[in-house]
Amino acid sequence: MVITYMNEYKLKRMDREEVLVLGGMGAIGSCLAHTLVSLGADVTIFDNMMKNTGANIANIKEIKDRVKFIKGDIRDMGELEKVIREKQIIFSCAAQVSHVLSMEDPFLDIDINCRGHIRILECCRKYNPTAKIVYTGTRSQFGATTKLPISEECLDNPTDVYSTNKLASELYHIIYHRIHGLATTSLRLTNTYGSRAQMNNPGYNVVNWLIGKAIQDEDLTVFEPGTQLRDINYVQDVVDAMILAGQREEAIGKVFLLGSGEGISLRDLSEKIVKITGTGRVKMVPWPEDRKKIEVGDIVIDFSKVREALEWVPRTSVEDGIRETVKFYRERFEDYF
Repeated sequence: MVITYMNEYKLKRMDREEVLVLGGMGAIGSCLAHTLVSLGADVTIFDNMMKNTGANIANIKEIKDRVKFIKGDIRDMGELEKVIREKQIIFSCAAQVSHVLSMEDPFLDIDINCRGHIRILECCRKYNPTAKIVYTGTRSQFGATTKLPISEECLDNPTDVYSTNKLASELYHIIYHRIHGLATTSLRLTNTYGSRAQMNNPGYNVVNWLIGKAIQDEDLTVFEPGTQLRDINYVQDVVDAMILAGQREEAIGKVFLLGSGEGISLRDLSEKIVKITGTGRVKMVPWPEDRKKIEVGDIVIDFSKVREALEWVPRTSVEDGIRETVKFYRERFEDYF
């Protein structure tokens, strides 16, 4: 049995497959867990519930009796060893994800985003070498680019500690595949928005933060002149790509870049959000110095490699994605604000 979507790619049933979602209490990890449960997988979520990162027990409210949750940290080798054994697919979403915080506390970022992921790979090498590992990288590993659209062929040029460490961790996954034969895949994610994300801190998810401001009828502040382009994906499209990467042999040993192929300015995006919500106001503000120094410029992504290899394309328009996101948060306001 398969589930067939509008774009004709297929997610296989995963009945009784043992799946581990590291960082599964965050927005992407929890949305992934929901879909995995719907496909029949036996899902274990492992998360340290670090404050201010979006980890939220409400994210698994509907499936809490259908998943196993373990509070643990990828920096703890002993805890990892126990949870990684006998898992068939491991989705590696655990991370420190703030660009600004990585510059303020680089040692924390290194500890989680580099050392933590080396520990994951070492545990797999020693105790579960047949597991498939899907690592979530980031588009910001490319940094400031001079050529659009961005593809996997572009040179990496990260502009902050977070992006540098994510690049290093991706390289660890490639090395462990080449040298130790681990079945690793990296998906470089672009700005991902949608349900189950924290809404109160722009440092972790600017699109959701803008939507949250509109829902609360507040100012949506955009750095001047607001023309900077972003390529954004709705969270369910990203989750589908992650599951395809875990299911398809063609993904092993590869790095794929996700995107929509279209850029939208932050001003146009904000105005679209205000129009759809019917609340909020767009306000232009000067760039803070700390953000200006790590800004990467315009982003438009060529996702043809993942389309050809995994038959994945994003199926949710910006308008539909915003509507679904607004609907979710208005129904679950008390859980996220």
